[in-house]
Amino acid sequence: MVKIGILNLQGAVSEHFDMTRKTVENLKLDIEVEEVRYSDDVEKCDGLIISGGESTVIGKLIKERGIDKVIKENNIPVFGTCAGMVLLGKKTDFNQPLLELMDITVKRNTYGRQKDSFEAEIEILNQKYSGVFIRAPALESYDASKNDIKILSEFDGEIIAIQQGHNIAISFHPELTDDTLIHEYFIEEVLTSLNH
Repeated sequence: MVKIGILNLQGAVSEHFDMTRKTVENLKLDIEVEEVRYSDDVEKCDGLIISGGESTVIGKLIKERGIDKVIKENNIPVFGTCAGMVLLGKKTDFNQPLLELMDITVKRNTYGRQKDSFEAEIEILNQKYSGVFIRAPALESYDASKNDIKILSEFDGEIIAIQQGHNIAISFHPELTDDTLIHEYFIEEVLTSLNH
């Protein structure tokens, strides 16, 4: 059975768990959704979601537990939101452990502090979507020579959603809305990756 793991190290884990379960039900797919904490659990996953939180804390635990190695060795597609976007990148504006799965540089806290959080209508996957931004990062740059990179959404001149291969990095919080659009997109990417 296909399994989607929600990395439970810190952050909005339960919201992502609930949203992924809801997505699977909507799509009427036989997919298991499970919170995962260690490399052994992650190894059994076909896709992994990394939620918002403190990217430095999550990054350290990922390295300490060898989760980064397991993701790379098994080519597990990763969907990173907010802190997850930072962790997927090759570089950020702070010295911290990163997964380095995508050829992107991410600037942390582009949209200010917690009190500067806001909601805005964005367009992603050719649809209108309500983006919830909480201390959100944005893309500083990406390697345009890589033909497997696809920009999924921009807002106010900033790139806020990007995909490389089957990995997806977005700066906002889709798990805090009722819209399963982006989770559906990720699950389809996971299923595509299994068929290759």
